[in-house]
Amino acid sequence: MKPRRLIRASSSFGKIFVKDFFRKTAARHAPKHLRDERIKTAQLATVEEIKQQVGNLKGLTIKLAQMAGYLDSSISPELSSALATFQTQAPTISFDLVQRVLVEELGDRIEEFAEIDPVPVAAASIGQVHWGQLRDGNTVAIKVQFPTAAELIEADLGNASVLTGLLRLAFPSMETGQMADELTQRIREELDYTHEAAVQRRFHDFYRGHPYIVIPAVNERLSGRRVLTSAFEEGVVLDRLLEADQHTRDHYGELIFRFVFRSLYQLGLFNGDPHPGNYIVLPKGKMAFLDFGFSKSFTNDELQLFESMIKAMVVDGDALAFRDIIYRAGLLTEADLDPEAVRDYFKAFYDLVLDDRTIQVTEEYATSILHHTFMPSNPLAKYLNVPRTFVVIQRINLGLYALLGRLGANRNWRRIAAEIWPFVNAPPSTALGREESRWRKNS
Repeated sequence: MKPRRLIRASSSFGKIFVKDFFRKTAARHAPKHLRDERIKTAQLATVEEIKQQVGNLKGLTIKLAQMAGYLDSSISPELSSALATFQTQAPTISFDLVQRVLVEELGDRIEEFAEIDPVPVAAASIGQVHWGQLRDGNTVAIKVQFPTAAELIEADLGNASVLTGLLRLAFPSMETGQMADELTQRIREELDYTHEAAVQRRFHDFYRGHPYIVIPAVNERLSGRRVLTSAFEEGVVLDRLLEADQHTRDHYGELIFRFVFRSLYQLGLFNGDPHPGNYIVLPKGKMAFLDFGFSKSFTNDELQLFESMIKAMVVDGDALAFRDIIYRAGLLTEADLDPEAVRDYFKAFYDLVLDDRTIQVTEEYATSILHHTFMPSNPLAKYLNVPRTFVVIQRINLGLYALLGRLGANRNWRRIAAEIWPFVNAPPSTALGREESRWRKNS
C-alpha cells in the first residue's frame, strides 16, 4: 500500500463520522413514524463504511477505531460492535512474516525459542502477540510488529492535516497543534519496542512483589526494535468480569484505580492505552497490566501542577486559586473568567473524589464525561485548550472511567485517592489498601 493511499484512507475515516453525524441529524428530523427506521438505516450505513474503510488497514486508523469502540457506551449497539472488533480482532499477518521479523531482529537467538504458536493470542493496531516457550521451559508472550507498520503510520503522521483534522472534529474550538505534536511523539515511541521495553521494566521494578498488580518481566535478550518478549501471564480478559458478582467487580475496579494513580504520583508514569485488552484477570484476585508502548513520563514540575489543581479543587475548594492555576497551565485562554463558572465546568472531572462517600461508577457517568470533554455546550468552551502536558493524561477521564463504568465499580474513591496523593498520604481505607501499605513498607 502506498503512503498516499493510506493518507486518503485516514482522511476518509474522519469523513465517515462527519457523514454519520449528518445522517443521524436528518433521521431525527424525519416524520415520527419513520424516525426509528431511518436512524437504524443511518447507523448501519456507518457500520458498513467503517468495515470497508478500516478492514484493510493497519496502524493509526485502526488505533483510532479501537479508542472509539471502548470509550462511548451511548453509541448504537451496531456501531459499537463494529468498532469493538478492532480491540481484539484487528487484522493479523501470516506466521511466515512473523518469523521473518523475528529472524531480522534476533538473528540466531531465535533458536532459544523451543516452540512458538503460529496462531496469535492477540492482535493490535501495529502488531500481534504469540505464545511461546523457551528451551528452559518458561512460557513467554512474543509481541511482533507488522513489517510495514512503521512505514504506514509515518505516512499518516507525516501528513499533519490527517491528525489535526481528526482532532478538530472532536475539539472544534481548540488549538490542536500541540495536541497533534504530543500524540505524534507518543505514537512514534510506540513504534520502537526498545522504548516500550524500557517503560515496562520501570513498571515491573516498581510493582515487584505487589500483592495484586503483576507487570510481566521483559526478556531483554529476546527483544528488539520490532520484537518484545516478556513473561506470559495466563488469565482471562477484563470483559469476563462483567459476569462476576459485585464484590469481585469492585475489587478489580479499585485495583485498576490504584494502579493508574499510584503509577502517576509515585512513579511519574501514565500508561496511556487503557483499553480492556490490556488488563488480564489472574487467579487469586490479581491482575496483569500489559502494553506500555503508549506511555507518558511526567516531570516533577508537571506532577506538582496536577497536585496543585487537586488541592485547589478538591481539598481547599478554592475556585479562584483553581482558575488561576489552570490559566497559567494553559487550559484556559482568558485570565479573567468567572472562577465559579470555571470550577463548575471542571468539577465534572473530579466528581469521583470530590466528596467522602461511596460512589458507583456507571456507564452513564463514563459517557457523560466523554460528552462533556468532546461536545462541550458550556459558554466556557471557546476559552478551553488542551496544552501538551494534558493530552495523554486526559485519557484518565476517558479510558479509566470507561473501564470503571463497564465494571460498575463501587467504592469511596475519595478515600482511596487520599491514600495515593503525596500531599495527603492518608492511611489505608480498604482491605486492598492495607495489603498495599504492607507491600510499600517492605519494598
